Amino acid sequence: MTINRKHYRNFRDYSAIVIGSALMGLGIGVFLVDAHVVPGGVSGLSMAVHYATGGKVPVGTMMWIMNLPLFVWGVRELGKTFGLRTFVGFTCSSLFVDFFRGDLPLVKGWALQNTAAIRNLMEQDFLFLVLWGAVLLGLGLGVIFKFKGTTGGSDIVAAVAHKRWGARPGHVFMVVDFVVISIAGVILSFQPAGSLARPAMVLTLYAFFLLFISAYLVDIIIDGFNYARAAIIISDKNQAIGERIMHEMDRGATALKGRGLYSNADKEVLLTVVTRKEIGVLQEIAHEEDPKAFIITHDVHEVLGEGFKRRR
Repeated sequence: MTINRKHYRNFRDYSAIVIGSALMGLGIGVFLVDAHVVPGGVSGLSMAVHYATGGKVPVGTMMWIMNLPLFVWGVRELGKTFGLRTFVGFTCSSLFVDFFRGDLPLVKGWALQNTAAIRNLMEQDFLFLVLWGAVLLGLGLGVIFKFKGTTGGSDIVAAVAHKRWGARPGHVFMVVDFVVISIAGVILSFQPAGSLARPAMVLTLYAFFLLFISAYLVDIIIDGFNYARAAIIISDKNQAIGERIMHEMDRGATALKGRGLYSNADKEVLLTVVTRKEIGVLQEIAHEEDPKAFIITHDVHEVLGEGFKRRR
Protein backbone atom coordinates (compact mmCIF):
# COMPACT_ATOMS: atom_id res chain seq x y z
CA MET A 1 0.00 0.00 0.00
CA THR A 2 2.87 2.34 0.83
CA ILE A 3 4.58 1.55 -2.48
CA ASN A 4 1.39 2.30 -4.41
CA ARG A 5 0.97 5.58 -2.59
CA LYS A 6 4.56 6.52 -3.41
CA HIS A 7 4.03 5.67 -7.09
CA TYR A 8 0.90 7.79 -7.13
CA ARG A 9 2.75 10.77 -5.62
CA ASN A 10 5.54 10.42 -8.16
CA PHE A 11 3.07 10.24 -11.05
CA ARG A 12 1.21 13.28 -9.70
CA ASP A 13 4.41 15.28 -9.18
CA TYR A 14 5.92 14.54 -12.58
CA SER A 15 2.60 15.21 -14.32
CA ALA A 16 2.41 18.58 -12.57
CA ILE A 17 6.01 19.38 -13.55
CA VAL A 18 5.16 18.69 -17.20
CA ILE A 19 2.04 20.88 -17.00
CA GLY A 20 4.01 23.66 -15.32
CA SER A 21 6.69 23.37 -18.00
CA ALA A 22 4.01 23.72 -20.70
CA LEU A 23 2.67 26.91 -19.09
CA MET A 24 6.18 28.28 -18.78
CA GLY A 25 6.99 27.36 -22.39
CA LEU A 26 3.80 29.01 -23.62
CA GLY A 27 4.53 32.22 -21.73
CA ILE A 28 8.11 32.48 -22.95
CA GLY A 29 7.78 31.14 -26.47
CA VAL A 30 4.54 32.79 -27.55
CA PHE A 31 4.30 35.99 -25.51
CA LEU A 32 7.83 37.10 -24.60
CA VAL A 33 10.42 36.12 -27.21
CA ASP A 34 9.10 38.25 -30.08
CA ALA A 35 8.18 41.01 -27.64
CA HIS A 36 11.91 41.20 -26.72
CA VAL A 37 11.03 41.22 -23.01
CA VAL A 38 13.54 39.01 -21.25
CA PRO A 39 12.99 37.09 -17.99
CA GLY A 40 15.93 36.27 -15.76
CA GLY A 41 17.90 33.06 -15.49
CA VAL A 42 18.88 30.67 -18.26
CA SER A 43 15.70 31.34 -20.26
CA GLY A 44 16.56 35.04 -20.42
CA LEU A 45 20.18 34.33 -21.36
CA SER A 46 18.97 31.96 -24.10
CA MET A 47 16.71 34.69 -25.47
CA ALA A 48 19.71 37.06 -25.52
CA VAL A 49 21.69 34.52 -27.59
CA HIS A 50 18.66 34.13 -29.87
CA TYR A 51 18.64 37.89 -30.52
CA ALA A 52 22.43 38.09 -30.91
CA THR A 53 22.37 35.40 -33.62
CA GLY A 54 19.53 37.02 -35.51
CA GLY A 55 17.05 34.35 -34.44
CA LYS A 56 19.08 31.47 -35.90
CA VAL A 57 19.39 29.62 -32.57
CA PRO A 58 16.02 28.42 -31.16
CA VAL A 59 15.39 29.65 -27.62
CA GLY A 60 14.33 26.27 -26.20
CA THR A 61 17.32 24.48 -27.68
CA MET A 62 19.66 27.07 -26.21
CA MET A 63 17.95 26.71 -22.82
CA TRP A 64 18.61 22.97 -22.82
CA ILE A 65 22.24 23.36 -23.94
CA MET A 66 22.95 25.93 -21.20
CA ASN A 67 21.19 23.90 -18.53
CA LEU A 68 23.03 20.65 -19.26
CA PRO A 69 26.48 21.62 -17.84
CA LEU A 70 24.76 23.34 -14.90
CA PHE A 71 22.84 20.13 -14.24
CA VAL A 72 26.03 18.03 -14.28
CA TRP A 73 27.70 20.55 -11.96
CA GLY A 74 24.70 20.47 -9.62
CA VAL A 75 24.64 16.67 -9.44
CA ARG A 76 28.37 16.56 -8.67
CA GLU A 77 28.10 19.21 -5.96
CA LEU A 78 24.73 18.31 -4.47
CA GLY A 79 24.17 14.66 -5.33
CA LYS A 80 20.56 13.56 -5.68
CA THR A 81 19.18 16.95 -4.64
CA PHE A 82 19.20 17.95 -8.30
CA GLY A 83 18.38 14.64 -9.97
CA LEU A 84 15.67 13.35 -12.25
CA ARG A 85 13.10 16.05 -11.42
CA THR A 86 15.52 18.79 -12.43
CA PHE A 87 16.33 17.03 -15.71
CA VAL A 88 12.63 16.55 -16.48
CA GLY A 89 11.89 20.17 -15.56
CA PHE A 90 14.45 21.90 -17.77
CA THR A 91 14.05 19.39 -20.62
CA CYS A 92 10.26 19.75 -20.78
CA SER A 93 10.32 23.55 -20.46
CA SER A 94 12.92 23.74 -23.26
CA LEU A 95 10.90 21.43 -25.51
CA PHE A 96 7.67 23.33 -24.94
CA VAL A 97 9.26 26.69 -25.81
CA ASP A 98 10.36 25.36 -29.22
CA PHE A 99 7.13 23.37 -29.62
CA PHE A 100 4.86 26.39 -29.27
CA ARG A 101 7.13 28.46 -31.50
CA GLY A 102 7.14 25.81 -34.23
CA ASP A 103 10.90 25.26 -34.02
CA LEU A 104 10.69 21.48 -33.63
CA PRO A 105 10.81 19.28 -36.76
CA LEU A 106 7.31 17.83 -36.28
CA VAL A 107 5.62 21.22 -35.85
CA LYS A 108 7.53 23.38 -38.32
CA GLY A 109 5.41 26.34 -39.35
CA TRP A 110 3.07 26.15 -36.34
CA ALA A 111 4.40 29.38 -34.78
CA LEU A 112 1.65 30.36 -32.35
CA GLN A 113 3.43 33.68 -31.84
CA ASN A 114 2.38 34.64 -35.39
CA THR A 115 -1.36 34.17 -34.85
CA ALA A 116 -3.62 37.17 -35.40
CA ALA A 117 -4.45 37.48 -31.69
CA ILE A 118 -0.81 37.65 -30.56
CA ARG A 119 0.13 40.05 -33.35
CA ASN A 120 -2.79 42.30 -32.44
CA LEU A 121 -1.65 42.38 -28.81
CA MET A 122 1.90 43.11 -29.94
CA GLU A 123 0.77 46.14 -31.91
CA GLN A 124 -2.21 47.42 -29.93
CA ASP A 125 -1.79 46.36 -26.29
CA PHE A 126 1.86 45.57 -25.54
CA LEU A 127 1.48 45.80 -21.75
CA PHE A 128 -1.33 43.23 -21.76
CA LEU A 129 0.87 40.93 -23.86
CA VAL A 130 3.71 41.18 -21.35
CA LEU A 131 1.30 40.64 -18.45
CA TRP A 132 0.05 37.41 -20.05
CA GLY A 133 3.63 36.27 -20.48
CA ALA A 134 4.39 37.08 -16.83
CA VAL A 135 1.26 35.29 -15.60
CA LEU A 136 1.97 32.11 -17.60
CA LEU A 137 5.63 32.14 -16.58
CA GLY A 138 4.78 32.68 -12.90
CA LEU A 139 2.04 30.03 -12.90
CA GLY A 140 4.30 27.52 -14.62
CA LEU A 141 7.21 28.05 -12.25
CA GLY A 142 4.86 28.02 -9.25
CA VAL A 143 3.38 24.65 -10.24
CA ILE A 144 6.84 23.19 -10.87
CA PHE A 145 8.19 24.38 -7.49
CA LYS A 146 5.05 23.31 -5.61
CA PHE A 147 5.51 19.72 -6.73
CA LYS A 148 9.19 19.62 -5.76
CA GLY A 149 10.55 20.26 -9.25
CA THR A 150 12.95 22.81 -10.65
CA THR A 151 13.88 24.18 -14.06
CA GLY A 152 17.61 24.13 -13.31
CA GLY A 153 19.54 27.24 -14.27
CA SER A 154 19.84 29.78 -11.48
CA ASP A 155 18.26 27.28 -9.02
CA ILE A 156 21.38 25.13 -9.35
CA VAL A 157 23.73 28.12 -9.16
CA ALA A 158 21.98 29.34 -6.00
CA ALA A 159 22.07 25.94 -4.32
CA VAL A 160 25.76 25.36 -5.08
CA ALA A 161 26.67 28.92 -4.02
CA HIS A 162 24.79 28.40 -0.76
CA LYS A 163 26.60 25.13 -0.06
CA ARG A 164 30.13 26.22 -1.01
CA TRP A 165 30.20 29.89 0.00
CA GLY A 166 27.19 30.34 2.27
CA ALA A 167 25.53 32.78 -0.14
CA ARG A 168 21.84 33.41 0.37
CA PRO A 169 19.78 31.91 -2.49
CA GLY A 170 17.59 35.01 -2.74
CA HIS A 171 20.64 37.22 -3.25
CA VAL A 172 22.01 34.86 -5.90
CA PHE A 173 18.71 34.93 -7.81
CA MET A 174 18.67 38.73 -7.65
CA VAL A 175 22.23 39.08 -8.96
CA VAL A 176 21.79 36.49 -11.72
CA ASP A 177 18.51 37.96 -12.95
CA PHE A 178 19.87 41.51 -12.88
CA VAL A 179 22.97 40.51 -14.86
CA VAL A 180 20.97 38.50 -17.43
CA ILE A 181 18.43 41.27 -18.04
CA SER A 182 21.22 43.84 -18.32
CA ILE A 183 23.10 41.69 -20.85
CA ALA A 184 19.92 41.28 -22.88
CA GLY A 185 19.34 45.03 -22.75
CA VAL A 186 22.82 45.68 -24.14
CA ILE A 187 22.29 43.14 -26.94
CA LEU A 188 18.93 44.70 -27.83
CA SER A 189 20.51 48.14 -27.99
CA PHE A 190 22.72 46.91 -30.87
CA GLN A 191 19.85 45.46 -32.90
CA PRO A 192 19.34 47.01 -36.38
CA ALA A 193 17.27 50.20 -36.47
CA GLY A 194 13.59 49.46 -36.92
CA SER A 195 13.83 45.83 -35.74
CA LEU A 196 12.46 46.72 -32.29
CA ALA A 197 8.99 48.15 -31.75
CA ARG A 198 10.25 50.01 -28.66
CA PRO A 199 13.62 51.38 -27.44
CA ALA A 200 15.92 48.84 -25.77
CA MET A 201 15.77 50.71 -22.44
CA VAL A 202 11.97 50.55 -22.42
CA LEU A 203 12.07 46.81 -23.11
CA THR A 204 14.59 46.36 -20.28
CA LEU A 205 12.25 48.16 -17.87
CA TYR A 206 9.45 45.86 -19.04
CA ALA A 207 11.75 42.93 -18.26
CA PHE A 208 12.20 44.03 -14.64
CA PHE A 209 8.43 44.52 -14.38
CA LEU A 210 7.96 40.99 -15.75
CA LEU A 211 10.39 39.64 -13.16
CA PHE A 212 8.43 41.21 -10.30
CA ILE A 213 5.03 39.94 -11.51
CA SER A 214 6.18 36.38 -12.20
CA ALA A 215 8.02 36.13 -8.86
CA TYR A 216 4.91 37.36 -7.04
CA LEU A 217 2.76 34.74 -8.76
CA VAL A 218 5.25 31.99 -7.92
CA ASP A 219 4.86 32.88 -4.24
CA ILE A 220 1.06 32.80 -4.47
CA ILE A 221 0.96 29.46 -6.29
CA ILE A 222 3.34 27.79 -3.86
CA ASP A 223 1.69 28.86 -0.64
CA GLY A 224 -0.47 31.95 -0.85
CA PHE A 225 0.90 34.98 0.93
CA ASN A 226 2.73 33.06 3.62
CA TYR A 227 6.44 33.37 4.35
CA ALA A 228 7.29 30.01 5.94
CA ARG A 229 5.65 27.01 7.55
CA ALA A 230 5.97 25.60 11.06
CA ALA A 231 5.23 21.90 11.39
CA ILE A 232 4.37 19.87 14.46
CA ILE A 233 4.83 16.12 13.93
CA ILE A 234 3.49 13.49 16.30
CA SER A 235 4.85 10.04 15.53
CA ASP A 236 6.38 6.96 17.11
CA LYS A 237 9.32 7.38 14.70
CA ASN A 238 10.27 10.96 15.50
CA GLN A 239 13.96 10.10 15.81
CA ALA A 240 14.16 8.80 12.23
CA ILE A 241 12.06 11.69 10.90
CA GLY A 242 14.16 14.25 12.75
CA GLU A 243 17.43 12.84 11.45
CA ARG A 244 16.16 12.98 7.85
CA ILE A 245 15.00 16.58 8.34
CA MET A 246 18.46 17.56 9.58
CA HIS A 247 20.50 15.60 7.04
CA GLU A 248 18.36 15.72 3.89
CA MET A 249 16.70 19.13 4.30
CA ASP A 250 19.48 20.82 6.28
CA ARG A 251 16.88 22.15 8.73
CA GLY A 252 16.82 22.08 12.51
CA ALA A 253 14.23 20.21 14.55
CA THR A 254 13.30 20.28 18.22
CA ALA A 255 11.83 17.41 20.23
CA LEU A 256 9.29 18.62 22.79
CA LYS A 257 7.96 16.51 25.65
CA GLY A 258 4.26 15.72 25.36
CA ARG A 259 1.62 13.42 26.80
CA GLY A 260 -1.35 11.87 25.03
CA LEU A 261 -4.46 12.53 27.13
CA TYR A 262 -6.34 9.53 25.72
CA SER A 263 -3.51 7.03 26.19
CA ASN A 264 -1.88 8.88 29.12
CA ALA A 265 1.45 7.95 27.51
CA ASP A 266 4.47 10.25 27.33
CA LYS A 267 5.83 10.88 23.84
CA GLU A 268 7.97 13.37 21.95
CA VAL A 269 6.49 16.01 19.63
CA LEU A 270 8.72 17.20 16.79
CA LEU A 271 8.76 20.91 15.92
CA THR A 272 10.46 22.34 12.81
CA VAL A 273 10.21 25.41 10.57
CA VAL A 274 10.73 25.17 6.80
CA THR A 275 10.27 27.39 3.78
CA ARG A 276 7.21 27.20 1.52
CA LYS A 277 9.05 25.15 -1.10
CA GLU A 278 10.13 22.56 1.48
CA ILE A 279 6.78 21.72 3.08
CA GLY A 280 5.99 19.05 0.47
CA VAL A 281 9.37 17.40 1.02
CA LEU A 282 8.83 17.45 4.80
CA GLN A 283 5.42 15.79 4.52
CA GLU A 284 6.84 13.14 2.21
CA ILE A 285 9.69 12.34 4.62
CA ALA A 286 7.31 12.04 7.57
CA HIS A 287 4.90 9.74 5.74
CA GLU A 288 7.69 7.59 4.33
CA GLU A 289 8.96 6.92 7.86
CA ASP A 290 5.52 6.66 9.44
CA PRO A 291 2.36 6.57 7.25
CA LYS A 292 0.33 7.20 10.41
CA ALA A 293 2.28 10.32 11.42
CA PHE A 294 0.07 13.19 12.59
CA ILE A 295 1.26 16.47 11.07
CA ILE A 296 0.05 19.98 11.84
CA THR A 297 1.32 22.87 9.71
CA HIS A 298 0.60 26.56 10.13
CA ASP A 299 1.74 29.82 8.61
CA VAL A 300 4.76 31.68 9.90
CA HIS A 301 5.26 35.28 8.85
CA GLU A 302 8.55 36.03 10.60
CA VAL A 303 11.45 33.69 11.30
CA LEU A 304 14.68 34.93 12.86
CA GLY A 305 17.62 32.58 12.95
CA GLU A 306 20.00 30.52 10.87
CA GLY A 307 18.62 29.53 7.49
CA PHE A 308 16.01 32.30 7.35
CA LYS A 309 16.25 35.98 6.54
CA ARG A 310 14.19 38.75 8.08
CA ARG A 311 11.09 39.47 6.05
CA ARG A 312 10.87 43.07 4.88
